[in-house]
Amino acid sequence: MSSVIELRDLEKSYFMAGQAIPVLKGINLDILKNEYVALMGPSGSGKSTLMNILGCLDSPTSGMYNLNGHDVSKMTDDELAGIRNVEIGFVFQQFNLLPRLSAAENVALPLVYAGISKKDRLDRAMVALEKVGLADRSHHKSNELSGGQIQRVAIARALVNNPSILLADEPTGNLDSKTSVEVMELFGKIHSSGNTVILVTHEEDIAHYAHRVVRLRDGLVETDTLNKNVSHF
Repeated sequence: MSSVIELRDLEKSYFMAGQAIPVLKGINLDILKNEYVALMGPSGSGKSTLMNILGCLDSPTSGMYNLNGHDVSKMTDDELAGIRNVEIGFVFQQFNLLPRLSAAENVALPLVYAGISKKDRLDRAMVALEKVGLADRSHHKSNELSGGQIQRVAIARALVNNPSILLADEPTGNLDSKTSVEVMELFGKIHSSGNTVILVTHEEDIAHYAHRVVRLRDGLVETDTLNKNVSHF
């Protein structure tokens, strides 16, 4: 099975008042195609910084990041934006839907930047909404949807480009327990259909849905274990 992500000696420092503050201190990690990985760690462990680099929202200070055959470590911001739009689907805790647009229009948004015609955009948006069980709510705006439905729309938007990776940052952080379970069951189904899923979470019960748990501490991988208690759908 081929790696979709390869990290080698990945380091990231931020510079404040001329002083280098190291956050990631040499991360080595491989994530295979169609893996389901939870990324965990206490506040200050570097997991948010690592997620931003994995999502091509930030660049490492040194080291190598190979994403689906592309060395993205040294790309410009414009090149990163192009790779991000093709290779990565994001699901955020805050949903980030535009309230004036319908569910289908929100899902189609990433395709606008890819230069796809309006009809094709909406056709593909409907396919993505079908995958998350919301095709019948495609014309509804976010104020007409429940929290769980809004997150499903956000997941459909992340899937619409057929990305190499689905990257979810605390995707149940704003949901109640019952809705959280429904959303995590949906991630399980998405993974089963062939997607690579990377879940960033601080909640142990959410991490249990993943097949592998990578824990960071002080800018390094502390443990990398297969999850024996994994939930399958």
